[in-house]
Amino acid sequence: MLVETDSMASATDGGAFLADGDERLMIAEVAGRLMASGSRQIDDPEWVALARGAWEELPGRLRGSIRRFRRDSGPYGSLLVRGLPVGEEDLPPTPTVAGSVQRSATIPASVLAMVACGLGDPTAFRAEKTGALVQDVVPVPGMETFQGNAGSVRLSFHSENAFHEHRPDFVMLLCLRADPDRVAGLRLACVRACLPRLSEAAREALFSKSFVTAAPPSFGSGGANTTHAVLRGPANDPDMCVDLAATSATTAAGREALLELQRVFEATARTIRLVPGDLAIVDNRVTVHGRDAFTPRYDGRDRWLQRTFVSADLRRSRDFRPDDSYVLDR
Repeated sequence: MLVETDSMASATDGGAFLADGDERLMIAEVAGRLMASGSRQIDDPEWVALARGAWEELPGRLRGSIRRFRRDSGPYGSLLVRGLPVGEEDLPPTPTVAGSVQRSATIPASVLAMVACGLGDPTAFRAEKTGALVQDVVPVPGMETFQGNAGSVRLSFHSENAFHEHRPDFVMLLCLRADPDRVAGLRLACVRACLPRLSEAAREALFSKSFVTAAPPSFGSGGANTTHAVLRGPANDPDMCVDLAATSATTAAGREALLELQRVFEATARTIRLVPGDLAIVDNRVTVHGRDAFTPRYDGRDRWLQRTFVSADLRRSRDFRPDDSYVLDR
């Protein structure tokens, strides 16, 4: 397993981009103008339209990197963008309430919105965090063992919203504040690295429609009951959809395949310890993600990420989005 530490020159591989000083200043200027524009309400479609226009003002090198990643997410199925402005000096204490979201425009939320518009369209689910386009990922007192964004135990590998037919194509995680002990690593495992390590029997089982995935706890009750395959598409580069905490197999072969897949995830996983200004973009179609355990202090300085989902083709979910909004009602 590869661990990328804070000090690594993370622009040295194809899965990373490091903004230089001039680019950081330019991004901060554009984000500042966007933050003060229009209604200043992130979930307002008119403000999102302004973010789409502001995307074109960002440094060309960053826009090119995002566009290339959108077309081909590479061997890791993830992109790490470092050196982004998040207004660290003006950050309030880390939120500590369940369901925390960002409604008003800020520098980090503006950065997320612009990059989301470069990747496709920001999207959200009404049942999760009331459909906010920018959501806080923070530890919440009393929810330490929760298998979700409010917990602090090890979070198992999962495709985001694996149960949903219109799950996001990309998941963006922007670090505003790292955990004080710097141990809460983002863990990533890509099907492109896993596939060669899987046995023929496991691959055959994972391509069969013999799995069921329940809705995650953050969605409350309900969820899909239809069977699905964990792997689908071309045999040499399939999409992957699985949640190790919520996906179960309906056959013995499927159960064995899930266990083997879990072992391969552990063997091939990459861990990134995010620091403020780091944006991790995960291709949710081919890469699962999780998180190392950490110990919250609940002192206002805990780990704080902000998350935005992106759809590469928003039209596919039109029946789920009343009035062509960015939020899926079901």
